[in-house]
Amino acid sequence: MALTKFTKIQSGGGGGEEVIEDDKISQQSTELILSLPREKGWRTPYVYLFQGFWCQPHEIQAIITFQKHFQAKDSDVLVATVPKSGTTWLKALTFATVSRHNFSSFNKNHPLLNFNPHDLVPFFEYTVYDKHDKVPDLSNMHEPRLFGTHVPFASLSKSIKESNCKVIYICRNPFDTFISSWFFANKIKPGSLPTLALDEAFEMYCKGVVGFGPFWTHMLGYWKESIEKPNKVLFLMYEDLKGDINFHLKRVAEFLGCPFTLEEENRGVIENIIKLCSFQKMKELEVNKSGTFGRNFENKFLFRKGEIGDWVNYLSPSMAQKLTKVMEDKLGGSGLTFRMNS
Repeated sequence: MALTKFTKIQSGGGGGEEVIEDDKISQQSTELILSLPREKGWRTPYVYLFQGFWCQPHEIQAIITFQKHFQAKDSDVLVATVPKSGTTWLKALTFATVSRHNFSSFNKNHPLLNFNPHDLVPFFEYTVYDKHDKVPDLSNMHEPRLFGTHVPFASLSKSIKESNCKVIYICRNPFDTFISSWFFANKIKPGSLPTLALDEAFEMYCKGVVGFGPFWTHMLGYWKESIEKPNKVLFLMYEDLKGDINFHLKRVAEFLGCPFTLEEENRGVIENIIKLCSFQKMKELEVNKSGTFGRNFENKFLFRKGEIGDWVNYLSPSMAQKLTKVMEDKLGGSGLTFRMNS
C-alpha cells in the first residue's frame, strides 16, 4: 500500500502549522498557499484568501485546475450558490426541469429518487476537478451538461464568462445562511477539531471569513452580472422560492430555454416536480439518509430545517444589530434586500 506524504506548511499571521497531504495538493499549489493570507477556518485549521475569497487548500487546488482546463459549451447550465442557501434544492429543481423529457417526474425510478442532487449536478471544486493529477474528459457528457459551484463570479473560468452558457444563482438572507453554515460546519468538521462556538463563528462571518466569502462580495458579483446580462445570469432568492415556487420554477424553465407548456401545466408536471424536489421528500429518501458526496460530505447533513427566520432562535439582539449594520455597509445601494422572517 502506498504511503501518503504530508507537508507542514506555515504562512502569514499567528504562527502555527497546517498539515497538507502531498498526494492531493501539487507542489505548485502548495507554494501558492504558502504565500496567501490565512485565518482560522470553520471546519479546517485554516482558510486562505485566494483571488479575493476564503477557501481551503483542496478547494484552491481544484479551482486552479477548473480555471485552467474547463471549456464551457453554450448549452451548459451552471448552478451557482452561496453555501447553505438552498444549493441542494436548486440543483434538484434544475435537474428535474431540464431533464423532464428524458426522466418524467411521475417516474417511480426518477434519478432524484436514487441519487443525491450533488451527484446529478456535480460541483466543479469538490467533484469534477477534485484530483489535481487528473483532468477529466467532459466532452462526451450528455447535453445539456449541468454543473454546480460556490465559486464567486469573478473566479469562474474564462470560457464560462465568454460562452452563452446559462448561470442560475441563489442566495439567502445572511442571518439564516450564517446559522445553517454554523450547524453544517460543526457536523462535518474532523473530530480532532473543537466545536466552533456560535459567538466565534459570528465574528468571523461579520468579517467575511467564511467559505467562499465574504458573503457580500459573492452576492454582489452575481447580482451585478444578472443586471448587466439578464440572459446570462438568473438571480434568485431562497425566500422568494419558498414564497412562490411555482412562479419561480417557471422563470427557471423559461430562462433555460425549456418553458413548461400549457399541456404540461394542465397535467400537473410543475406541481409534481415541486413535490419531487421538496425538502421533506428529499430528506426522507434513503439515498439522502446515507452515503456521501464530494469530499466525503455525508448526505444526511444537507437537510436540517430549511426554514426562514430560524436565526431568531440563536442570535441575540446585539448580534442581529451588528449583522444588520454589516449588510447596510456592504450591500447598501445595490438594490439587494432580504426577507428575514417567514
